[in-house]
Amino acid sequence: MRIMGIDYGEKRIGVAISDPLGITAQGLSTIDRTNIQADIQKILNILREKEVNEIVVGLPKHMNNTLGEKAQGVMAFVDLLKKHVTIPVNTIDERLSTVRAHKTMLEGDLSRKKRKDRVDMIAAQLILQGYLDGIKK
Repeated sequence: MRIMGIDYGEKRIGVAISDPLGITAQGLSTIDRTNIQADIQKILNILREKEVNEIVVGLPKHMNNTLGEKAQGVMAFVDLLKKHVTIPVNTIDERLSTVRAHKTMLEGDLSRKKRKDRVDMIAAQLILQGYLDGIKK
């Protein structure tokens, strides 16, 4: 059972995928946003290619657990995505996932350009790994 993790941002969408057993998450790609329909189509192509059974999208909550403007944009994306797929689409709290992604890449001594290119994919990987760890419990 493969699960896709998505970090939905204003400029880019980070994508990660689980191994077939649903134990580990690997960063897959970063999609440069163009328009919502094209973005959805790119995700649908990956879903078919990787035979994904479930999607989890990071939901950016405020530290006080409320949903702000970014979270509302993510929810609109999730609602549209659900209209195009028959598999489950879930959200998970992604507070500070991008901060953790930056920290992970700094510790890995990646150049600034590589960090910029990969931060969304790494954030998606962290979101997905958190989800996988949660369902194992």
